[in-house]
Amino acid sequence: MSQYCYPLMGIIMEFQQKDLNDLKKAKLLLENPGIAAKLTNYIGIPIEKGFELLPDNWNTKVGEITQASLSKAVHAATLTMKDTPGEEASNIWHKLAVATTGGIGGLFGLPAMTIELPISTTIMLRSLSDIARSEGEDIFSIESKLACIEVFALGGATQDDDASESGYFTVRAALAQSISQAAKHIAEKGFVEGTPALVRLIMQIASRFSIPVTQKAAAQAIPAIGAAGGAIINTLFIDHFQNMGRGHFIIRRLDRKYGSEIVEKTYKEN
Repeated sequence: MSQYCYPLMGIIMEFQQKDLNDLKKAKLLLENPGIAAKLTNYIGIPIEKGFELLPDNWNTKVGEITQASLSKAVHAATLTMKDTPGEEASNIWHKLAVATTGGIGGLFGLPAMTIELPISTTIMLRSLSDIARSEGEDIFSIESKLACIEVFALGGATQDDDASESGYFTVRAALAQSISQAAKHIAEKGFVEGTPALVRLIMQIASRFSIPVTQKAAAQAIPAIGAAGGAIINTLFIDHFQNMGRGHFIIRRLDRKYGSEIVEKTYKEN
């Protein structure tokens, strides 16, 4: 047993060493360098050079693309999956699939992103569902579905964020009310595209997801990236969100065992 013990309803909850190690792993994954740093290392020049090559109206365009991509992905990602909690996630197959779409996107340039991103996002969301399942989630529950979508908000801070506003637990707290409202609506009426509660949640997540999407687009805008470069960029992109997802669902697993307050406290102390 570890030394981290907390009173909970009169009972001393001991944070087991294995769980503490898992929590440290989750923290490492969730606080690793952002996708911009990884893309910069790959292309060998500052990502800002790619931003200069993006169209003037890109900020508006990327918002539309990310919202549309998330909306479509929500309804398609778990259609072919089995509900077998604890089954090992198939990260490599999802990476290969996203690499293929990235290769096609790299061949045709930025205009292809309106087609490529919805497909890649659906594959990534399915991968996140796979990771969730491997951490014991019931992937057909409303809560788990929304937790998978939530991961896309963990990939980048908004322009208005400072360091204290972009931490893992802060982002979760900011989304909590929207997720609760969406879950209630879905429980009553099902996953219906265009319902206000779900639209609000997707817009909130898309505002954050658009940051790494813009960084991805900037990398692909660099001359001579081509199909091979597009495939590698997409592999880095899904790898980033798989890491975010693994960290997120480790913490959700520990939340179910110890309670969210204890997990958050232990996370911040280690």
